[in-house]
Amino acid sequence: MKVQLETITSQVNRSFSMMFNPRLSDLFFWHSHPEYELVYIEGATGTRHIGDHISTYQERDLVLIGSNIPHLNFDYGVQTEYSKVVVHLKKDFVEHHFDHAPELTAIKELFEASKRGVVFSGKQIIPIGKKLFALEQLPAFQQYVQLTEILQLLSEIPLVETLHDKPYLNTASTKEQERMRLIHAFIDTNYHRKITLEEVAGICFMSKEAFCRYFKKMTTYTFIEFLNRYRISQSKRYLMAKGSVSEACYRSGFQSLCYYNRIFKKITNENPSTFRGRYL
Repeated sequence: MKVQLETITSQVNRSFSMMFNPRLSDLFFWHSHPEYELVYIEGATGTRHIGDHISTYQERDLVLIGSNIPHLNFDYGVQTEYSKVVVHLKKDFVEHHFDHAPELTAIKELFEASKRGVVFSGKQIIPIGKKLFALEQLPAFQQYVQLTEILQLLSEIPLVETLHDKPYLNTASTKEQERMRLIHAFIDTNYHRKITLEEVAGICFMSKEAFCRYFKKMTTYTFIEFLNRYRISQSKRYLMAKGSVSEACYRSGFQSLCYYNRIFKKITNENPSTFRGRYL
């Protein structure tokens, strides 16, 4: 199974970025990125696949994942209504910021442990989950303060499981990682408009035929299948934000409402209006 290198589109002048309730349950997204990742999901039972470790979480999960450790999106295949927050912390920030203050030693040790993948459990993770969701409403400095407090609380949780015996080493070649980074960044930036195979193949300096073979080998999807699933995931976000079906269709890059409805039902086993009504 090949690893996609995810590009985190965060603000340049921020040390971390956050996503609240991203929806990728219809997309098998096995990926890695340089950022450290803290993810909390509740209201779901799903697969925890991080590096070489595969297990199942029940009802909720709170995990800290080290830099460049490949992992599957935690909501893959989830059919229930769920809430999810993902925090990405820049590698340089993590590996330098916590080195020089004795008061932050416990957090530094926590990130060292994250190189093996860390799962937190116990009653303490529920209020921590609430604090993570509350970050969305705070200004930048207060987000930084509360996130530091959250990391300190995580360092004090007694029920902690590391998922590997030693730090996980990502063996994917630098060339492959960079190529997949370019492709995913391109999709993330341009999914809302028409994308041609020639265009995306061009950014990899490949012919259309070679690119199609390469992409299927790396992701198990054809490019069109992957793009449609990505767009459906994005359209769910618009539907959840009370957008109309038509708005969700065109804002997520589909050119035809009929085609959008057909692909949505094929992937999710329900039509967009049913999903919207059920969620709202």
